[in-house]
Amino acid sequence: MGTAEDIAEAVEAHPGVTRVELIGSRARGTATELSDWDFHVTAEDFGEVAAALPGLVAPYEPLAAQWDPLGDAESYLLVLPGPVKVDLIFPDVPRSWNPPWRVGPDTLPAINAHFWDWTLWLVSKRHHGMTDRVRGELLKMSHHLLQPLGIEALPLSLEEAAERFVRARNRLETRYGSRISRRLEEEVLPLVRASDRDHYRPSGLRS
Repeated sequence: MGTAEDIAEAVEAHPGVTRVELIGSRARGTATELSDWDFHVTAEDFGEVAAALPGLVAPYEPLAAQWDPLGDAESYLLVLPGPVKVDLIFPDVPRSWNPPWRVGPDTLPAINAHFWDWTLWLVSKRHHGMTDRVRGELLKMSHHLLQPLGIEALPLSLEEAAERFVRARNRLETRYGSRISRRLEEEVLPLVRASDRDHYRPSGLRS
């Protein structure tokens, strides 16, 4: 088994969890190597399970782990070395979207994690040929994440979004006298820059 399945088993072993089910392209057999691993999690006590999740996933050393600020249901988002994106979705626990990010020294690490998690997901959508979806998500990203960083112009590509984000984040690090780990960026940025023809054909089609 891979790390994603190991995490699902670890979560399912929690006494407050009744079921963990693989969904999405991984379940349908239409995934690319970059497709995220989506799991529906059914819990008897969401609060208890939510509190336990950081400890349950810690042994797998995620590069990012946070609750989705823009999900319609509570979702715990992970990015693991590889990179591998794993989303633990609680479909029975609805939520409202957070407002656009408030930028400060206390929120910048979470903004960084959210940007690269979101970008990795969009790289997968780009590989699936979902260009309209990527454009729509860039518009949403601009409103919720990039504009609060001072990036007013709508990026026209993932590459442009990444370049502008890195410049803005670096300026803010200098202002705040801090530095965020680059491990997540080092995993995702090369995939943003790579062309579809050179990387990641759908499963079963690799030559």
